Amino acid sequence: MGNSKPYRLQSITELHRVAGYAKPQHPLISILNLEGLANNTDITSVIFDFYVVSMKRGCDKLFYGQQKYDFDEGIMAFLSPGQVLRGEENGVPINLSGWMLFIHPDFLWGTALAGKIKKYEYFNYSTSEALFLSDKEETLINGIVENIKFEYQANIDKFSQDIIISHLETLLNYSERFYQRQFITRKKTNHQILDRLEVLLSDYFNSNDLVSKGLPTVQYISDHLNVSPTYLRSLLKTLTGLNTQQHIHEKLIEKAKEKLSTTDLTVSEIAYELGFEHLQSFSKLFKEKTSQSPLAFRAGFN
Repeated sequence: MGNSKPYRLQSITELHRVAGYAKPQHPLISILNLEGLANNTDITSVIFDFYVVSMKRGCDKLFYGQQKYDFDEGIMAFLSPGQVLRGEENGVPINLSGWMLFIHPDFLWGTALAGKIKKYEYFNYSTSEALFLSDKEETLINGIVENIKFEYQANIDKFSQDIIISHLETLLNYSERFYQRQFITRKKTNHQILDRLEVLLSDYFNSNDLVSKGLPTVQYISDHLNVSPTYLRSLLKTLTGLNTQQHIHEKLIEKAKEKLSTTDLTVSEIAYELGFEHLQSFSKLFKEKTSQSPLAFRAGFN
């Protein structure tokens, strides 16, 4: 079944039925414990039509896209509607534990979080870019999730949605904080990405790719670094203050300055060698980044 078409789950009720759980206590939000999930279904590939926040342990056999979990500690992962989660053909590992929180977009309708949830970029990270938690952080997150569960299991009243939304926002804000912490504390891994980015850009700018392909795209950079575009942007912004596009432009300006100061090429020829079809576009970007035109910069070396 590993190559079968993903099974699409459109409602919380359908999710419970397919996974072998009792009918949900709330039609638009649910938290499922993962213990015993392996025995409930043989579906190996799923598309959820809702937001998913998960805390897992023992998830060495779960995939998202082409990426595989390879850790056995408390980790969080986030999926937005329409993303695919798949497992290996022999099913979910029996030692899997933790929980999954499912939030149907309709639950957020009419609240501030409906628009704000789009700003939490980690919903677009790949699962290999999951959030590692300390024991203290994991306890805090689990406490918030228990509060959400308690609230939707209680008698629903006019306060219920606002209280749950408030808990959800707290959960997402803590997750944002912990990701920022992870960008800084997991220095070895993240600095390796920075080093590889520098090598990748240098190789690209020193090859003929600029003329034949133009400037490298953010997607090109992400693909070659094996990270999602969103994660790479967040990581770079945290560590360097610049996003991926700005790093590409920094390397471009560095190369342009080198050519302007050490060669007799015309500005048009330099623009062409740097992948620009139009001189005007190159000159505009150069002035934007350096506060002077290419010719003015060159004049400073004569």
